Amino acid sequence: MKKSISKNYIYNLSYQLLTLVTPFITTPYISRVLGPDGVGTYSYTTSIVAYFILLASLGIANYAQREIAYHQDEVQAQSRIFYEVVGIRAITVGISLLSYYLIISHCDVEDQVIYWVQAINIIVVLFDISWFFQGLEEFGKIVLRNFVVRILNIAGIFLLIHDASDLLLYIGMMAAMNLLGAVSIWFYLPRYLVRVARAEINPFRNFLVIIQLFLPQIAIQIYTVFDKTMIGILTGSAFENGYYEQAEKIVKIGLMLVTSLGPVMLPRIASAYAHNNTESIHRYIMRSYRFVWMIGLPMMFAMIGLIDTAVPWFFGPGYDKVGLLVKVFSVLLLAIGISNVTGIQYLLAVNRQNALTVSVTAGALVNFALNLVLIPLFMSLGAAIASITAEICVTAVQFWFVRRVFDVSEILLLGRKYLLGGMGMLLVIMLLDNALQPEACILTTAVLGLSGVAVYSLFLLCTRDELFMWGIGKAREKILQRFG
Repeated sequence: MKKSISKNYIYNLSYQLLTLVTPFITTPYISRVLGPDGVGTYSYTTSIVAYFILLASLGIANYAQREIAYHQDEVQAQSRIFYEVVGIRAITVGISLLSYYLIISHCDVEDQVIYWVQAINIIVVLFDISWFFQGLEEFGKIVLRNFVVRILNIAGIFLLIHDASDLLLYIGMMAAMNLLGAVSIWFYLPRYLVRVARAEINPFRNFLVIIQLFLPQIAIQIYTVFDKTMIGILTGSAFENGYYEQAEKIVKIGLMLVTSLGPVMLPRIASAYAHNNTESIHRYIMRSYRFVWMIGLPMMFAMIGLIDTAVPWFFGPGYDKVGLLVKVFSVLLLAIGISNVTGIQYLLAVNRQNALTVSVTAGALVNFALNLVLIPLFMSLGAAIASITAEICVTAVQFWFVRRVFDVSEILLLGRKYLLGGMGMLLVIMLLDNALQPEACILTTAVLGLSGVAVYSLFLLCTRDELFMWGIGKAREKILQRFG
């Protein structure tokens, strides 16, 4: 039985909203308690362990989610795939942990204990089976688990982290919460799995396909994590990494909403592909593009208009550079949002991972080359410029690959209305900011933000935007069902 897209989207969005609210609660506290230096150390060590997490993951999650989606009505096949995936993950995690130990123990690095604590995040990969429930479109179970763990995480930060000396405890707690979240979902498994003969289980059954999916993950890692490593190496400044980390964190909050439809649509499109339903695939993809424009454009303009009033009260003193970085980074909301639809929801779902690999490899090469030139000149700002250029490159290459399937001009034209509404929203925010000339405080940001949201929503309502009206209709339907 097919799960409701709108219901799964609400599940996924509700968690994304909690994820969005969490940094607003914890980041001002952590940025003040740990300071730019502590935040920078956390960012840099996280970027190092991320490479070993990548090795442990090996692109298996994307493969596994897609394969489960292909066999949504075959319990025996689902169980076989599960055992095979867990088996190969045990091997890759073991290899990754051994490599990490050999490298870290033989390197002269500061704060070596921090690196050992960060290793917990590699172990998390083995226990993370969210791909299984995503492939089955059972998002409710994932969301419930994440809600509980996220709330515990927030409570732990305020109860246990009090000054810069608690950096190690903070890193350990973040890793422990990740592990707890991964392990907790295993309790749901017995009702979904059946016995499979050992002779039928072959962890290396589709190893070449897994490697093909691993290649784009390597490229993506280069321009999403390696930039932090390069900032640390080329500038020698934990402060620059701290600025970069905090600016990226703000934009990632927006990206969670812009890409929130992706995890829901991937298994649905993969299932449609398995049944050769090209009409449904086209309808789903075009709706996803429209969603990215509708959410991404106003969020980009909102970040540009609000960040200067938000930085002083949100991060505290010493983070002035974050505002400029956020304005540059805001372009990622559109570039990554569009490439998520084209690359993950479509190319990956329809078994065209080679095209996905080419696109992200092109982006990685552009990012690496620009980082070498721009980071020494502009430090964290140079890395931000390199990142948005790389993501635009990825999007352009993917458009070239799908040009015979989707009309690229039609995709771009879908954003016309939302561009106009977003620009109007930014204009109102700027006029209010200039007219009132308020102090930079949370109330100022809230008033300006709510004014912008009201203007944009009114614009969509007056133009009777199809997707916006559909959302209102769904919300009204749910309210009537519950209270009517």
